[in-house]
Amino acid sequence: MTTTLQHPVRPAPAGRATPHKVLAKAGLYVFLLANAAFATYLFNAAGVGSNKLVNFGRLTGLYGALAMAFQLLLVARLPWLDRRLGMDKLTAWHRWTGFTIFWMLIGHLVFIAFGNAGDDGPVAEVVRQATELEGILRALVAWAIIMVVGVVSARFARRRMAYETWHFVHLYTYIAIFLAFTHQVAVGSTFRNSALATAYWWILWTVALGSVLIGRVALPLWRNWRHQFRVAAVVPEAHNVVSVYIEGRDLDQLPAKAGQFFLWRFVTKDRWWQANPFSLSAAPNGRYLRLTAKALGTGSADVRNVKVGTRVFAEGPYGAFTTMHQTKPNALLVAGGVGVTPIRALLEEIQGHVVVLYRVTDPREAVLLREIEGLVRAKGAVLRLVTGSSKTITPNGPLLGPENLVALVPDVQDRDVFICGPNGMTDAVVKSLDELGVPAGQVHAERFALAN
Repeated sequence: MTTTLQHPVRPAPAGRATPHKVLAKAGLYVFLLANAAFATYLFNAAGVGSNKLVNFGRLTGLYGALAMAFQLLLVARLPWLDRRLGMDKLTAWHRWTGFTIFWMLIGHLVFIAFGNAGDDGPVAEVVRQATELEGILRALVAWAIIMVVGVVSARFARRRMAYETWHFVHLYTYIAIFLAFTHQVAVGSTFRNSALATAYWWILWTVALGSVLIGRVALPLWRNWRHQFRVAAVVPEAHNVVSVYIEGRDLDQLPAKAGQFFLWRFVTKDRWWQANPFSLSAAPNGRYLRLTAKALGTGSADVRNVKVGTRVFAEGPYGAFTTMHQTKPNALLVAGGVGVTPIRALLEEIQGHVVVLYRVTDPREAVLLREIEGLVRAKGAVLRLVTGSSKTITPNGPLLGPENLVALVPDVQDRDVFICGPNGMTDAVVKSLDELGVPAGQVHAERFALAN
């Protein structure tokens, strides 16, 4: 039952991010700004020449190297950062840092080439340095790789490429970073100017590369060796939906929370190379992990054919879509499509009074509905199935518009709101919440996005 608003909605006070997010963001900003300031100090200490173009070129090169190290930190998938910011936020930082590197390295090459150019011009100067100076050719190869990656990462190009192709090209960035580092070691005057400068850059690159090795290699290998994940059961939920139960050793020691996801790799001869992100569809209980997949693509469709006993290589848990960021005693959970899986898991774990809005076009499409109904009854929560096409207009306006949303949940301003579903649905709900004055710190929406 819905009611019509009698008074205009009064905006609530602007909300702040949770302390966990504030601390993580502050840590990243401090890390970046402090290193930028120290790199600038080392640049000045090394001596500034009279050629302004060369000076600009050297400085943009230093900032480009610093951005590369920062980029490695963002893609390292470090648990401390991921749990506080989420993979989608880190990926957004990764994207902007990537374009910063792109333009810094363009500036580095152009300023240096024009600053040192003689009568033969900047191109001849670049050729001369590449043939005469150690490390310059490696730098040019690194520069070319970064340019290609930057171009294919632009939105107009990204939309026209298969994800696998884009991802493969993106991996060449690691080669570029290695070549750029060896170039810096060979000819970087700031790198070699003093023992302090040399120690600083070695420590910075060691921390950056070490973070990647720990987060992307050592930690996943150790967790999979320790927990020995295997498929325990494959249970059909609907004609195109299946749940997979994963067992292992010491699962009570795995730091996973409801709302998070893993990259699942089923170790068979046909699938070992393919990793798919699936959220946990049940809160971790120390006995098993459960994922629920809908046949949306080749990888998801093949999950139903996985055999019991199959070894599983799982990377994670990832994501900040957890009760760790809850700021209010009560919550609103909004689910749509396959986004119901982390919402169902959150419903099991979250405290306080809960309202669940489950958005489906047709009630027959409501996956895991019986489980959700059971949890709702057990927790004294409220479930509202929001059905109809995206063009449906209720007496209170659009299905997910602000008037209908507040009619369904009158105290929405006093709740944390967790949203997971298709991008269009998520955007509509976030927009409505903004119009209702729900503080931004109470709105939690996370999309699958992986920094490579």
